[in-house]
Amino acid sequence: MWNKLIVFFSAVVRFVKLWFNKFINWRKARYARFKGLVWYRKTGNIFLTSIVLFILYLFIVDINFLWLFGKSPGLSSISDPNQSVASIIYTSDGKVLGKYFRENRTPVTYEEISPKLIKTLIATEDERFYKHFGIDFQAVFAAVKDMTKGKSRGASTITQQLVKNMYKTRNQYSTGLFGYIPGLKLVISKTKEWTTAIKIEIFYSKQDILTMYLNTVDFGSNSFGIHTAAKTFFKTTPANLNYEQSATLVGLLKATTSYSPIVNPKRSLERRNVVLENLVTHNVITQHECDSLKEIPIRLNYSVEQSYDGDALHFRAYLDKYLKEWEEESGYDIYSDGLKIYVTIDSRMQKYAEEAVNKQMRTVQRRFFDHWRGQNPWQDENHKDIVNFIEDIGKKTKYYSTLAKRFDNNKDSIDKYMNLPHRTKVFDYDKIEKDTTLSTMDSIRYMNHFMHSSFVAMEPETGNVKAWVGDIDFKFWQYDKVAQSKRQPGSTFKLFVYTTAMMHGMSPCDMMTDKRVTWDYVEKGEKKSWSPHNANGVFTGTTMTLKHAFGRSINTVAVQLAQEFGIKEIIKYAHLLGIQTPLEEQPSLCLGSSDVSLLELVNSFGTVVNEGVYHEPILVTRIEDKDGNIIYRPNTEQKRVIPYEDAWLVTELLKGGMTEPGATTQALWEWDLFRYNTDFGGKTGTSSNHSDAWFVGVTKNLIGGAWVGGEHRSVHFRTGQLGEGSKTALPIFGLFMEKVLKDESLKQYRGKFPTKPKEPISRNYSCHTYIRPDSTATDSTGLDTEEDIEAVPTENTENAAE
Repeated sequence: MWNKLIVFFSAVVRFVKLWFNKFINWRKARYARFKGLVWYRKTGNIFLTSIVLFILYLFIVDINFLWLFGKSPGLSSISDPNQSVASIIYTSDGKVLGKYFRENRTPVTYEEISPKLIKTLIATEDERFYKHFGIDFQAVFAAVKDMTKGKSRGASTITQQLVKNMYKTRNQYSTGLFGYIPGLKLVISKTKEWTTAIKIEIFYSKQDILTMYLNTVDFGSNSFGIHTAAKTFFKTTPANLNYEQSATLVGLLKATTSYSPIVNPKRSLERRNVVLENLVTHNVITQHECDSLKEIPIRLNYSVEQSYDGDALHFRAYLDKYLKEWEEESGYDIYSDGLKIYVTIDSRMQKYAEEAVNKQMRTVQRRFFDHWRGQNPWQDENHKDIVNFIEDIGKKTKYYSTLAKRFDNNKDSIDKYMNLPHRTKVFDYDKIEKDTTLSTMDSIRYMNHFMHSSFVAMEPETGNVKAWVGDIDFKFWQYDKVAQSKRQPGSTFKLFVYTTAMMHGMSPCDMMTDKRVTWDYVEKGEKKSWSPHNANGVFTGTTMTLKHAFGRSINTVAVQLAQEFGIKEIIKYAHLLGIQTPLEEQPSLCLGSSDVSLLELVNSFGTVVNEGVYHEPILVTRIEDKDGNIIYRPNTEQKRVIPYEDAWLVTELLKGGMTEPGATTQALWEWDLFRYNTDFGGKTGTSSNHSDAWFVGVTKNLIGGAWVGGEHRSVHFRTGQLGEGSKTALPIFGLFMEKVLKDESLKQYRGKFPTKPKEPISRNYSCHTYIRPDSTATDSTGLDTEEDIEAVPTENTENAAE
């Protein structure tokens, strides 16, 4: 094998040597002939030879001859340039909700750019733009001439600058073997700019080149492209830029920091005026107009757009995670591919939801501060501060990790800096962002005095999510509490207990007794006993309908149903209706001891209202690529998970929350909801120590759920009077629905539940409870008072007889 290789390379060497000798002999003959020419023929010969050699040089650099020069942008890259473009999120009512971007760039067309800006750009950056083919040799020769005099000036055309902006020829393409030779890398990079500029001039018109340039150039302040720059500096569009604004932006192109009107306003003004003088030089404006414009100060309307500006910030952060799997499968990147993402959120309803959460949580926070005044809210069941509660949180911070590395886990040094006061910003309802002086530990203490909340609203029939509030503030608490956070749902979980009962043949009018219940069970081989109590601690001993027990949220009745049908059955129907989180198989599950998310809980209520048909929550209706092609549609498949009749009966239970005497949902009467021909139902929930308060409200066309609690479960109210779901979470739904129903543009969400079922209902559901006070009651405070509860059936023409 080696012998063959030696023979092959020997042949190659002989071949090269042969042709090299022939070339030398040819050059000798050509040189002898050249010496005999007259001077002007010599000059012409040198000129033509130089041009040929220059073209040959450009060619061999462009094709990366023998891998000496590195790769250049190919025809495919030029015809379809790859640039990072922001993706825009649109609401269901056509409003821009926000953007995803690494470089905040939104392309515009040539027609959307002010002619004044075009003239200003050309007069300053490339005065012979319409005369050259990508390389301005007059400018190159002038630059070389200035270099000989020790001066420096630019010679790059707009097309060459476009190459640098779009293709990053100086750092994104390989340099080749010659690129490692000092001084040659810059020459090769410049050559690539020239060859690519020529190719761009061949493939694109001058208008296209100007448009691409203005869409790619960096104006500083996280403003990529003229659309973002015009919005960032002047709150206007590219089409409406005047001469003085155009001159300011074009002046930035020389150096975005040095001539920034924010960082260096004086130098920016001077640079703007130089640009205006260029317009006079090129007869775009008169000297008089220029002098008048120079008298005008730079009037900014400055605002840097961040990736998380705007509304529904928790929703957008969750949407980013929600689309990750699709991005991996499709190859698209929502942060750079310029997609149009159409979401189900309605901008009006989102606004009403955020206002409802803000208004109610201000009230809750005032109560919470008053409730714990002079004390820390992180206490155990014995009303003692939880040891190391704040310290343990501090150890989870990035600052603690940094100090631990810096001081090799020395506790004294870490504690010193963790308790050292410094300027910081903390949340405040009045100022949103309060600038103060606190140590890291004190800021943790301060921030853990706040209660938190989340809210989500969706259409039960479609699963479209219409509003999403992930917490009281995104900047300080980015962890989403609609879909990511999971907490104990309390009595809202009774929906699944009663659904199980209906699935086993019971009806809302069946009777059960409120009595003490003891549940003996075995956990991990150990015998245990559980005796739950009602929220008020009283067992009335009265017999009541399931509708009344559900409306009043009687714990003992729910536990009896769970005992009869089993926890496994309840878990089965919870998963069928929409709970995806694994549930703990223990008796207390029936009262909501196993964590779930707000989103899956509300969607489960939606399955019931949607006549027993399940669908996943829908966040996105479609995604289009930069050319308008639809590249994503959601899975809108629906599946019946419980029979129509059972869904109808459970819906009657939910409606009983408004109609049964003393039912917890009746707190909704406080809001102006009942003059819009709309029925309501719902269920409150509160965990055993008031850590979590819930409410899920339902109407025919819209459902909504709210959660209220501390960031940590140890931070909560101590009494149900202050911390239960009807006092904290329910008002959010009431405030939200009040505005939705009042809005004439959203009247499609008004409506009553059907009074007649689509299918025959074999079980009785039309029963209403009448409470007759005992005349022997001893005082008006309610002590020693007994009540007789009587279920009064009403005529039901929709039942099985039909």
